[in-house]
Amino acid sequence: MKNIFKYLLLLALALASCTKEFLEIEPVDRLTADNFFKTEGEIKAATAALYGFPWFDYNDKFAWCAGDAMAGDLYHNWDQEGQFFYFSFNSGNAHLSSGWKGLFRVVSYANSVINDMPRAAEGNVPQEVIDEALGEARFVRAMAYYLLSEYWGEVPIVENSTEIVVSNEFFLPKNTRASVLEFIRRDLEFAAQNLPASDTPGRVTKWSALGLLAKVHLTIASSLNGPESGKNFELAKQFAAEVITNSGLSLLPNYADIFRYDNNNNEESLFALQWMEGSYAIGNSRQANWARSSLITGNTEAWGGYKSMTYDFIRHMDGGDRRQPAIYMANGNHYPEIRKSDGGYTYYIIHRDPNDPNTVLEGASATLNNLKKYIIGSNEDTDGGVSTGQATRINQILLRLADVYLVYAEAALGAQASTSDPTALQYFNAIRNRANLPPKSSITFLDILKERRIEFALESINWFDIKRYYYRDPAGAVEYLNAMQREVTFYRDNGPNAADENSIEGYIMQEPSNPITIQEAQMWLPIPAAEVVANPLLAPDVPAEEYIFK
Repeated sequence: MKNIFKYLLLLALALASCTKEFLEIEPVDRLTADNFFKTEGEIKAATAALYGFPWFDYNDKFAWCAGDAMAGDLYHNWDQEGQFFYFSFNSGNAHLSSGWKGLFRVVSYANSVINDMPRAAEGNVPQEVIDEALGEARFVRAMAYYLLSEYWGEVPIVENSTEIVVSNEFFLPKNTRASVLEFIRRDLEFAAQNLPASDTPGRVTKWSALGLLAKVHLTIASSLNGPESGKNFELAKQFAAEVITNSGLSLLPNYADIFRYDNNNNEESLFALQWMEGSYAIGNSRQANWARSSLITGNTEAWGGYKSMTYDFIRHMDGGDRRQPAIYMANGNHYPEIRKSDGGYTYYIIHRDPNDPNTVLEGASATLNNLKKYIIGSNEDTDGGVSTGQATRINQILLRLADVYLVYAEAALGAQASTSDPTALQYFNAIRNRANLPPKSSITFLDILKERRIEFALESINWFDIKRYYYRDPAGAVEYLNAMQREVTFYRDNGPNAADENSIEGYIMQEPSNPITIQEAQMWLPIPAAEVVANPLLAPDVPAEEYIFK
């Protein structure tokens, strides 16, 4: 079944073409649309395109620059990517622009299915097939808008790209964040009602829609605006509980197994981008961007030698947490799945050539660790799953069951300072139990925030957790960010009695001379400068408008 999905993706990619503008009509022109969508297979091929290529510009760099580096988890200080770590970016940042355009490209592809497919398919395939495809497209559009709303807040709602292009009315206003959240909610309600309970592995189901719907209601509730928040906390609990208790899905026993390439579309994955090896933009580029060296990748695409988890992240990880080796490589960690022909790969802070100790094969990073999650090894290690062109076959998970567990716990907490709700503790402690950590008998928001930070490290979603903190307590969230020791680094102790170079004791901690200071205004990203020039209605001083729903 996984191969069938892969071939549908390839067929869909053959139909697709890159879009230069976020409103451009995506994969097929009007004439082709009229002649396509005549069979269930053609419809499935079209919706398969929603899971890969359109997401590339978002996933390639922006997702982790904003989702992990801004959140204080990923240490990275190079060029425009590093500006997210330092909060020094502006509206001209190239990766900011890629994230914006990439997400609107996803919206454009989804709109093509939503607006073109039903007319062409009607009378040729059962209505149930049409509705399921619409459910897929509206789920994907909702996910793209959830990301847009959490990063930028006020963004244009594009419901029908075709109508906009035909009318030549490209100057769309920003819509209010409340309007965008309502738009997302409506898409997800439709998706939950029309998606099947099960499908080909990799395709979204009603549980995917309900899981994201729970998270959206939690986000809405987090502003703590009295009865309205209480209502949304209850809805978040309701939808999360429905997924947890009725889906038949469960947490994988071993955390590291979630991120194995041969476990793509495992039962914990509710929505994942479907990448494959082959060439640029159809494969996952995360390994090329994050892997420490060519010893791991087997090719020259390994640009993560100086990327690492921040000191602040490491100091918050409890001893004995089984998640650590799957998140980042620390001295002495062994990975049998990498360099299999050599008996596996063992991580050393400084890795010297055993045949020539004067030759350093891998040097020390700024915080004496390197990234592991989404690093899968070479083409030989993965049965052909890695190719040049920054393409590996590992999925990028955007929503998984553990997220829904912790959404339930956070919704049960609500506006309270703490909770001992038995069901909330059951789900919260299920995550800790898998990590080999002791259970808690009561939890606060900061307990949940810390657990989420570790559980979803390097999955590019921790910034959204900080945003929910910001909605609850703006000053507290900014203080939380400014209290992070994200800039602490280490340098080699060259004294005569220095400890071994492959021990933490052999290094000296260096505090920053001018720590990062984050302002409340930086909790929202600026709309890219080029977009504002092209459409003055997107300028910061132009107020957003309420969206008029049909």
